[in-house]
Amino acid sequence: MPADFENSVLVYDVGGSHVSAAVCQSGSYRLGPVVSAPHPTEQSSEAFVDLLYSLGTRASTGSTGVSGAELAVPGPFDFAAGISRMRHKLPYLYGVDLRRRLAERFSWRPDQVRFLLDSAAFLWGEIGAGEARGVERAVGITLGTGIGSAFSVDGQVVTGGQGVPPGGEIWNLPYEGGIVEDFVSTRAIQQSYKLRTGALKDVARIAAEAREDEDGAASFIEFGRHLGLALRKNLTEFKPQVVVLGGGISRSSQLFLPAAVKELEGLNMQLRVSKLLDRAPLAGAAVVWFAGTDGTHAPCTPAAVGDFQEP
Repeated sequence: MPADFENSVLVYDVGGSHVSAAVCQSGSYRLGPVVSAPHPTEQSSEAFVDLLYSLGTRASTGSTGVSGAELAVPGPFDFAAGISRMRHKLPYLYGVDLRRRLAERFSWRPDQVRFLLDSAAFLWGEIGAGEARGVERAVGITLGTGIGSAFSVDGQVVTGGQGVPPGGEIWNLPYEGGIVEDFVSTRAIQQSYKLRTGALKDVARIAAEAREDEDGAASFIEFGRHLGLALRKNLTEFKPQVVVLGGGISRSSQLFLPAAVKELEGLNMQLRVSKLLDRAPLAGAAVVWFAGTDGTHAPCTPAAVGDFQEP
């Protein structure tokens, strides 16, 4: 790895509704202050690059030796080229060369901007400092606008092998006459609630009111049941000992986890909720950057990963 890639790195987590950024130091793997902001109101690639640049500038204030950026992004995405292939999410980024655009804003070389799948970044963070640390076979599941997934064997994220779906992704696999994401996502909870009440609410509000709102509670229970069934159908062959849940919806795990666990009875598959939460993809992006790989099959030693510290 070149000498100028050894100090610290700017890491991003591009979510379905917001973007977070922080600086992570090599060696200590310590995250600096995390800054975040919602997606820009103006839905254009220029506004989005402006947001990335603004967050990166704020996150790196006072930092020295920032050698580039590693961005955890949703798929489909051409990670090698730095070009988005998403149509159902962030469609205004489709075909945009984000690597070149962001490098220009920071006055960097293009190879100083890298990308990896957000769900893989999440699992790398959990392998290094979270609920998948030391687990032989693990799966990371992110629950939010959609459902992301990543698989690991012996502390290495993999995208193929027995029981691993193409690319390690389960969101688009057949389920109940549709695909998994139709039933395990933000819109699934909203649609379930709307069918019961006729009202369209955001998921955070449904969760906040679920203790007094039977319809809200029932919507989350239905979500948990589908999550458990989808995991049972698509993960049984892989035989993970641990499935780590992250993403915004996981913050309301008390509302859906019992229903999901019930559908997994009889399998040696433990569901754990991430304690790192939003920090996991940021930590994972840093791990991949300093390993100098693309985030799949990355040769990252437990000692190096285990040095990660929360701020």
